[in-house]
Amino acid sequence: MSMLEVEAINSFYGDSHVLFDISLRVDEHEVVALLGRNGAGKTTTLKTIAGVLAPRSGEIRFAGTPIQGLTSHVIARRGLQLVPEERRIFITLTVEENLRLAALNAENRRPVEEVFEIFPRLRERRRATGGTLSGGEQQMLAIARALIRSPRLMLLDEPFEGLAPVIVEELVALCGRLAEAGATIVIVEQDVRAALLLARRVYVLNNGHVVFEGTREALLADPAITSRYLGLELEAGEVLEP
Repeated sequence: MSMLEVEAINSFYGDSHVLFDISLRVDEHEVVALLGRNGAGKTTTLKTIAGVLAPRSGEIRFAGTPIQGLTSHVIARRGLQLVPEERRIFITLTVEENLRLAALNAENRRPVEEVFEIFPRLRERRRATGGTLSGGEQQMLAIARALIRSPRLMLLDEPFEGLAPVIVEELVALCGRLAEAGATIVIVEQDVRAALLLARRVYVLNNGHVVFEGTREALLADPAITSRYLGLELEAGEVLEP
């Protein structure tokens, strides 16, 4: 079953045309990566799906129902959660307060303690304010705020940006466990190697156009795509590591 279907969307910032007939699909319990260089249109695609930016044309169906034109908070209440690149946690509230606030209007909220089972480090910091958390802890909190709402689909925008390699490994492992538990995820990430450890299907964007769609294996077998659009040079038989 397709959880998300995007058909020929065109999005603009003012008079600037930034997405050109973007089409993609995400099946239930699938992890899909949107890859590309800076400015390729990846974050704009997520914002358009989540209702932050309205497309001028095209259709977006979430669980079979059109959602283009709906406001972002209505889309969120239907079970689609965007974890933005900026994280946007409340720095003056504690970890636990951030989570309880996120769950206030959720129809199928998870218990806070269940979220802490997934993020034991956040349990340790539950009374710490958001502004005192490390970058990795803030990213965990941003993902946890989405999870407490029991989303049907999560959009992760650059979840590993600016983090130390050891923290990236920890977050990759965490997202991998979520995927194994049946989460449906779309990930935008500049760290191509980390993203490909999670995703089994990939879309590559360039200047607002989809230039590749296929499996992880098909992408890695196409050096013209990986080199030209991702700046990724792979040796034959190389094993990807974050």
